[in-house]
Amino acid sequence: MGDVNGMRDRAALLRAYDEQLRTDAETPGALAIEHLGPLRLVDYGGGRGFISYRDLGGADAAGVAALVADAVAHFERMPQIVQVEWKTRSHDIAPGLHEALLAHGFEPEAPEAIMIGPVAALAVDVRVPDGVSLRRVRDERDVRAMNRMQNDVFGSQPSEAFIAAVMGRLAADDGLEFWVAETDTGDIVAAGRLDPVANSDFAGIWGGATREQWRGRGIYRALVAVRAQSALALGKTLLHSDSTAYSRPILERAGLVQVSTTTPYQWRR
Repeated sequence: MGDVNGMRDRAALLRAYDEQLRTDAETPGALAIEHLGPLRLVDYGGGRGFISYRDLGGADAAGVAALVADAVAHFERMPQIVQVEWKTRSHDIAPGLHEALLAHGFEPEAPEAIMIGPVAALAVDVRVPDGVSLRRVRDERDVRAMNRMQNDVFGSQPSEAFIAAVMGRLAADDGLEFWVAETDTGDIVAAGRLDPVANSDFAGIWGGATREQWRGRGIYRALVAVRAQSALALGKTLLHSDSTAYSRPILERAGLVQVSTTTPYQWRR
């Protein structure tokens, strides 16, 4: 009976994910969103495009290939866009999508687990190591220091466009929060963001990164908990995240469950 209930819980969580998150609410901070059939074509600024959808409208393989071709053509007409992510989900009915994406220059990245769980169960007190504290950051100096640490962990490049975009959102006070763990000497050793989704039960926890030498000490778990506490104060009841193989077990122990997987495909001009 427990397994049956677990399957039902996952089905309900996945249904909430599809109904509440796979809308324009998925892309806060977008400069522009255009619709192409079932697709949402998003311009994030800073040269970044994004493609998502609730479903593909029952398209067959030929129809899916046509959607991919038209979406690429849309972004090719926008010289400011240099990179586009097409976000796939494994539970979608999408015949021929993988092949069509490859044929139009997209490259798949590693799949990630779509994790969802109740906010209240995660909003607990978690002890951090001596000499480490958690705090919410808002000013540009702290955001830049946090971003440098995340770039080091993820092996990514710094982006002034990213800094400008997030500082704009923080200035607009649209709900975005950044949290860091730092040592008593002021070194940021872990970080993550909370992104409440307007008009939904959800808040997203994203960008979780911890320096390697600080892993395994409960810091990532503590950052999840403090963001859950903040989400609870905002009236949110569910947390969601796309998780790597590293963070998935931690989130599972914290009470989130995997409801599906997502694979980002990247197109570069």
